[in-house]
Amino acid sequence: MADFTGARWRKSTRSGDNGGECVEVADDLPGLVAVRDSKDPVGPVLTFAPAAWTAFTAQAKRAQ
Repeated sequence: MADFTGARWRKSTRSGDNGGECVEVADDLPGLVAVRDSKDPVGPVLTFAPAAWTAFTAQAKRAQ
């Protein structure tokens, strides 16, 4: 299990002001990108390899 102590979580720029339904990302961790629900900061965290996260976000941008 990864240790997220010291992770710098930031709200997604795409989250907007929609009543707290936000995604937070920590991309300052060695070798992984972590994603969580801002409403549940102690809940589950999804992790991605940096290359996989980059590919995902690039595809999401193209799909707009």
